[in-house]
Amino acid sequence: MGMEDHKLKVFCTVAETKSFSKTSEIIHLTQPAVSLQIQALEEIYETKLFDRSSSTVTLTPAGEVLYKYAKEILALYASAGKVIGKLTGLVKGSLTIGACSNTGNYLLPSVITDFRKMHSKIKIHLLVSNTKRVVEMLNSGNIDLGLVEGDVLRQKMIVKKLISDELLVIVSPNHPWAKKKEVSMSDLTKEPFIFREAGSGTRQMIEKVLARHGFSPQDLKVSTVLGSTEAIKEAVENGLGVSIISRWAARKESKYGTLRLLSLKEEKMVRDFSLIINKNAVSSNALDEFLTFLKSYPFDKLLS
Repeated sequence: MGMEDHKLKVFCTVAETKSFSKTSEIIHLTQPAVSLQIQALEEIYETKLFDRSSSTVTLTPAGEVLYKYAKEILALYASAGKVIGKLTGLVKGSLTIGACSNTGNYLLPSVITDFRKMHSKIKIHLLVSNTKRVVEMLNSGNIDLGLVEGDVLRQKMIVKKLISDELLVIVSPNHPWAKKKEVSMSDLTKEPFIFREAGSGTRQMIEKVLARHGFSPQDLKVSTVLGSTEAIKEAVENGLGVSIISRWAARKESKYGTLRLLSLKEEKMVRDFSLIINKNAVSSNALDEFLTFLKSYPFDKLLS
């Protein structure tokens, strides 16, 4: 990748996000640096590429033309790299993965470690964020692959189910329920409950399941709202209440007996972890290798 295509990448990101501030976040450049890259392109073509008059940034007719070609040019660069890589037989390069917190914190670290044992030349960058943000990063081409939970709209993406995830009720080993296998929803409403903040995929799923059985979040005796799964586990271990989290997130604690996992009587809370890939992007050799590796990965062995 040279200077020119870096400018094009910045340009395409502004065109797609319609925002200089979002672009600076995604590409990790300051806003003035983003503006400079756009200015440099405008000087080359001696015309304005964006119309900045309204509240959103829109492409001018010249900008529309450049955008169409820029996407093709960037795809050609990617193809060239891929073919040359195949020719030299060296699978190297880097892979940027965006993942939601459950997959990013509890599932991928083991997978990436195992992958790197076989492919030490491939660098992997893992960015952990929420599902909405991961989809944005994928659409703007700043990650090669996303791993998200729950439902995603298949706009410009290919969505493939990776594995199932089950949400389970967690209690401390000293809790009266610790010996039970399952509890009912009405049991749940009687205990102090520890919730994730609004907007988390896990919380949305819990609310959906409750609603299906005629309960609302207001029926829960919510004692605390915490911003991370780690904080929730800690609170439950310390007897501050019960909660519901991904069984992947409770892997270690269940193994060492510091948390007990129970299922819900009324229904299994199951959702998918999905891979998302940009429909139009040219995949690299590194990405192909990683996807092949994921296909045959023994995820169940991680849970045992």
